Order: sequence, then structure tokens, then C-alpha cells
Amino acid sequence: MASRKMAAALIVLAVAAGGYVVWAASAPPTLLIQGEVEATRIDLSPRVPGRVADVSVDFGDRVENGDLLVQLESPQLQAGLAEARAALAVAVANRDLTYSTRPETIAAREAALKKAEADLDFAQKTYDRISRLRDSAVASVQRLDEVSNTLDVAMRGREAAEAELLLARNGSSSEQKAVATAQVEQARANVSRIETDIAELAIHAPINGQVSARMAEPGKLFSAGAPVLSIVDVDNAWFTFNLREDLLDGLTIGQELRVRVPALNDRVVTARITAINVEGTYANWRATKATGDFDLRTFSVRAEPVSRVPDLRPGMSALVDRSGI
Repeated sequence: MASRKMAAALIVLAVAAGGYVVWAASAPPTLLIQGEVEATRIDLSPRVPGRVADVSVDFGDRVENGDLLVQLESPQLQAGLAEARAALAVAVANRDLTYSTRPETIAAREAALKKAEADLDFAQKTYDRISRLRDSAVASVQRLDEVSNTLDVAMRGREAAEAELLLARNGSSSEQKAVATAQVEQARANVSRIETDIAELAIHAPINGQVSARMAEPGKLFSAGAPVLSIVDVDNAWFTFNLREDLLDGLTIGQELRVRVPALNDRVVTARITAINVEGTYANWRATKATGDFDLRTFSVRAEPVSRVPDLRPGMSALVDRSGI
């Protein structure tokens, strides 16, 4: 009796084992997709050359948008600013001189006009007297010509004096005033440009983040465009997976994935697909046969966590079970 029970039990175990082997052989293999955590990284560089005067942050420090991180100095820019301000003062003085006339100049022109009018009045009276004498044959024709010429000169003198007085009252011409005004604006723009360059010597944080690299040290000279600090937006990290195109079936924008992060003690993070973009031809999966096959393109799948994960850092591995999608 006991032997029959033992045999029946063995038969049941053998059937179960056989069934498991058949299921395991027919079940699709688990496909584990490995990706990586990424985040926005910003390299901060000065727009103008300068020497580091102070660095207020270090590697790993948290920074807030607008924080002063690095202060550069440039004696050349400061000297240029002083020179530009002096040039602006000269341009303003020239403009004021162009637009104004001294009262003494106007008074002198008025006195010259009065003298010209007096000379004209005297010349007119002399001409009238000689003209009457010529009619009575007392004065010669030559004398009449002389006083006539003197009268004409006096008239031209009064016209010149009037013009000089008008010029003194009106000041310079409209063209000269326009040139003087333009020179002031040009000098002011030059001052503004140098002040803007000096403001660029103070490097501020453009985002909230964490300092991931520090190249700036006090006394070090940096050229324009050379990175002094790097900041990573660790608060808004995402996952990136590179997949062959034959593995994209079933993946859509907005779909949620369960992402396992080994660095966070295998924490499972729910992420939503936000982009599926093709990679360049350099990332193609090449055909293994010379004929009868084709190259497979590689696509980049970006998935963003549904809720913020404080400990997520760029470079961490991310795993997704493709068979569970």
C-alpha cells in the first residue's frame, strides 16, 4: 500500500516537472532593457575675459536660481570704462557748445550791426549831397562815382552784420547740431557696452541645481567662453533607453513604465514616456547577413518620473522588463 502511494506521488511530481519544462520552453524569454538617468547640465562661461576674484560654491553644493557663484575682475575693462566716460563728457560739452552761443558774442554782433547801419546812413547822406552838387555842376563825375561806391560798400556791410548777428543768435547749423547729438549718443552707447561687459564678470546660477564641476579657482584667468562651473538640474532628472526599432512595438507617448533603479536599492519608479526619437545612422544595428537582412535603426526613448525622486542622480542605471510592457 505504501509503495503504491509512493509511486503515485512520483508520477504526479514527474508530470508537474514535465509540465513546467514544457511551459518554460514555450514561454517568451525575459527581455531586460537597460537605460540611464540623465539631467540637464549647464556649463557656465564668462562672456568676457577675466581673472577669478572669488568663488562662493564648491563641488556638490546646491545652488538657487540667481545666486552669485563666481566673481571675475578685469582692470582693462575698468580702465576702458573710465576712458569711455571721459569721452562721453567731452561729447556732451561739444554738443552744448554747438547748441549755445555766448551772450558776449551776440552783444558784439549787435554792436557791429549798429556800426554798419551808422556807416550806411553816413554814406547815404554823402551820396545825396554829392548827387545834388553834380546836378549844379559843382561836383565832378568822379566824385559822384566814389561816394556811390562807398554807399554800396556800406550797404553790403550792413547785410553782412545782420547775417553775423542772426548766426550768433541761432548758433550752429542743423547739420552740425545733428552731428554733435549723434556723437553724444555714440559715446553713451560705448559706456553702456563696457558697463554690460563688466556686469558679465559676475556669474549667477541660471537654474536651481547642484554644482557638478568646478574649474574656477581664485587668481585663475579665463578667456571668454571657457567653462568655470557646471550645474546639473538634479530635481528634474529623466530616464533614457536606447532600443532597436523592432522592440518599439507597444510603446507610445504618454505610456507609463515601471523602472527599477539598482542604485536606490532596486526602487521601482513610475515614469511616463515623453519622447521617442530616432538616433543617427552611427547607432544602427548592422545586419548579420550579407543578403536577406537589413540594418535596424536605434531609437531613444525618454521617460520622466511621474513624481519627483529626490535621490535620483545622472548616471544611475535604469532597468525595464520589456516583457511586462
